[in-house]
Amino acid sequence: MTTLASPSRARRLAEATRPMHGELDSLIMAGQPFASRENYTRFLRMQYRLHRAADPLFHHAGYASLLPDLHERRRLPAVMDDLVALGVERPEREASPFADGIDAATGLGWLYVVEGSNLGAAILLKLAAKLELGPAFGASHLATPEDGRAGHWRGFVAALDAAELDDEEEQRAVEGAKAAFTHAVVLTRECFA
Repeated sequence: MTTLASPSRARRLAEATRPMHGELDSLIMAGQPFASRENYTRFLRMQYRLHRAADPLFHHAGYASLLPDLHERRRLPAVMDDLVALGVERPEREASPFADGIDAATGLGWLYVVEGSNLGAAILLKLAAKLELGPAFGASHLATPEDGRAGHWRGFVAALDAAELDDEEEQRAVEGAKAAFTHAVVLTRECFA
């Protein structure tokens, strides 16, 4: 088990990725995804590619005891529904970052990023409403979870913090979170280019 006592793992991941998180937020807002439906479809394509890249994690048996509700947390099906609702073709398939297998610690870092994006979705959902989009049409992937955003996040953080990782695994979790943010930045640049 790790010798790192505090702050919590989620806070350490937040601190380690703060500049990358800020860069991603800036890139997304610079793309003005809620200025028009055309811009929103660019954002939706980026979301699809990000959630598709992370989707193997939501099926990984190694997380079953740590995150028993992980499969229900998947947002890829909702993103796909939003694409269909708006008549947007799915982007071409690309190589998965997990094509060579899933390292559980690295995957936890990725899950931290993907799950964390649900917190910011509250603001994005309000902006989507200006385009007449919402949970029932075109923005279902931004919908509030049944247990609320804060409760949903707290449940994930509790499980994340409870995972027993040694120092090397801790570092792989940090590298996984950084890789997920880097991937999201690349996708955002491509989709809004």
